[in-house]
Amino acid sequence: MNQIKYAAGKLASLSVYKGILNRTVPKALYRLLWAETEQEFLNAWGNFFAVLCERGYCENLAGCITGTALFDENAFSLAAAAGQTCFPESLMQAVERDLRIILEVSSLTPQMLLEESPFGAQAGQLDLPRWKTGEPVAALQGDLKDCIPKMAEYYRSNGCGMYARYRAFIWRGQKIEPVAYPDKTRLADLKGYDLPRSMAIDNTLAFLQGLPANNCLLYGDRGTGKSSTVKAILNEYYTKGLRVIEMPKESLMDFPLLVDQIAGIPMKFIIFIDDLSFSKQNDTYAALKAVLEGGLAARPDNTLIYATSNRRHLVRETFSDREGDELHRGDTIQESLSLADRFGLSIRFTLPDKNDYLEIVHELARQRELDIPRDELELAAERWATERAGRSPRCARQFIDHAQACLKSGRSLV
Repeated sequence: MNQIKYAAGKLASLSVYKGILNRTVPKALYRLLWAETEQEFLNAWGNFFAVLCERGYCENLAGCITGTALFDENAFSLAAAAGQTCFPESLMQAVERDLRIILEVSSLTPQMLLEESPFGAQAGQLDLPRWKTGEPVAALQGDLKDCIPKMAEYYRSNGCGMYARYRAFIWRGQKIEPVAYPDKTRLADLKGYDLPRSMAIDNTLAFLQGLPANNCLLYGDRGTGKSSTVKAILNEYYTKGLRVIEMPKESLMDFPLLVDQIAGIPMKFIIFIDDLSFSKQNDTYAALKAVLEGGLAARPDNTLIYATSNRRHLVRETFSDREGDELHRGDTIQESLSLADRFGLSIRFTLPDKNDYLEIVHELARQRELDIPRDELELAAERWATERAGRSPRCARQFIDHAQACLKSGRSLV
């Protein structure tokens, strides 16, 4: 058996790490190794090199292929991520074999494939693009028996599967999909509101430490940093195992499906529901009540719900709601108000007064090192807020973006 078919057979026989063959680059390499005709070989070569380039690995095949093992979700990575340190001997033998195969395949060179392929002579005349082998990821460098504990430690520290590669996710089409480019807001970027924000941070840290923690409702005026607080908490603590899954309000009926997918994952998840409010009670309203407390589909221990809203009581209420011929109207009103009470922690964010607003402006200006006289900065900031009918942290940030652009382009701020 020539080396190409031998390598193809080895890949086909992967067991614990067989999931890497579903990843784009290993799958493209697999097709190249199994090509039966010259046309298949040439097409597979071009496709393989193209996907290598798309992912920035045309000069580091080994880094790409071995990297897929870091993010593979399998029996070993799941157990290690959950903190397990002792594994069945048969499992570890399979892990060692699979990792050896992955390392061998990741070292294939273009020259080796051309020399071993029956189509190599003809293909060599076409000046095919060539990749470079590069180096395996750090955890798989050195003696293989020493690498396995390093892989286990990586999983314990970073999780496994897509939850090791990404920190933010969205529930879409009854699936958890990763967000490749999440919001980069950090806690240091958020000015003011130290007390309400510290309440959310403390609750999250308790959750990450395995202590009792509450579902959290962040409510209050628009533009005060409610959603930004959740995003910043994720960016601050994702290295401690925190992940956030954004769930649209209209998808709350899917909550049992979502928790089924993450209940066995050894990470901590915040289910984030942004801009939550209801014009009336409906099936979605009832679903959220069941999710928060009392439903058969219990919220797993690795999950909390954080929601933001401009309304404290979440359900829009009018004077006409208090009228009518219902015998127990008071019970209905209490039912409408009960949803917010099911959040164990409610945190209020209110619009700042003039002094607080200007202080936020000054702190943002200092952070970005904007050299603007104090009086000029305050005058322009107040004018900006007046034109937008209100002061808020969002308004302050937008003003500072404008001020920074003015300075860089040489335009006057006022």
